[in-house]
Amino acid sequence: MPTVFAAAVLALVCGLVFGIGLIVAGMHNPEKVRGFLDLFGHWQPALIAVMGSAIPVFALLYFSSKRCRRPWFAERFHYPTLAGVSGRLVTGATLFGVGWGLVGLCPGPALVDMFSLNGNVWIFLVALLLGNRIAHYFFGPAATPAAKP
Repeated sequence: MPTVFAAAVLALVCGLVFGIGLIVAGMHNPEKVRGFLDLFGHWQPALIAVMGSAIPVFALLYFSSKRCRRPWFAERFHYPTLAGVSGRLVTGATLFGVGWGLVGLCPGPALVDMFSLNGNVWIFLVALLLGNRIAHYFFGPAATPAAKP
């Protein structure tokens, strides 16, 4: 049982660090995100620094995890099992990108921003959940190959 508690505490700490990072970087601000996507208008390149710092950190930790037999608080790592590009992936990515460009929010920053009590963020979150359930109803979950031990 202490392992479950420690895993929950670690997940909470990671979520807090991620959320604070989103706030510090300004990713929770839809105007800043839309400004980053507005290449031919009032382009705001500051978010390049977010990607430029996040990708090396992720890569370092990802490749370090490959050397570990198992994670600290789980029996195995859960690496992505889907490979290749499908029409379903391209359609989903396109819809996500269009929605992100129109609203300037994606799920992570919206979850961070829900504590601001901004009504537009709550509308976004409700629409996100509804869209998820509608897509799940019509298309089902993505097929995953059997997990490797």
